Amino acid sequence: MDLEPGKKIILFDGVCNLCNGAVQFVIRRDRRDRFRFVALQSDLGQHLCRERHIDTNQVDSIVLIDPGKAYYIKSDAALEIARNLNGYGWLTVLFGWVPRGLRDALYDLVARNRYRWFGKKDQCMVPTPEIGKKFL
Repeated sequence: MDLEPGKKIILFDGVCNLCNGAVQFVIRRDRRDRFRFVALQSDLGQHLCRERHIDTNQVDSIVLIDPGKAYYIKSDAALEIARNLNGYGWLTVLFGWVPRGLRDALYDLVARNRYRWFGKKDQCMVPTPEIGKKFL
């Protein structure tokens, strides 16, 4: 996989309406073009998780990979994504004070119920040609 330097990879649940909405939210606000996207269900998504020993039975909604540096899961991933979006770094300051266990408990509650609350697609979304370059 050829990834431009400085790019970060967001792994997301490609059939989850909430996750797809979050991807669209990030794309619209990623003015510095920092993020690339991969569905967890894809071969590449599964490969990236296996490389990092991420159990997708435990973490199945969002992962942020900063290649060669680190990866983030659950609420840490969401906060790190916010840190990299123009105008949303304050979320990291505000919620960074909340203990990770509490943040992740809330995250897990939403993740467990995301299909029931927000719905599910039959297949991963197909990006438009304009944003297709952001998907690996």
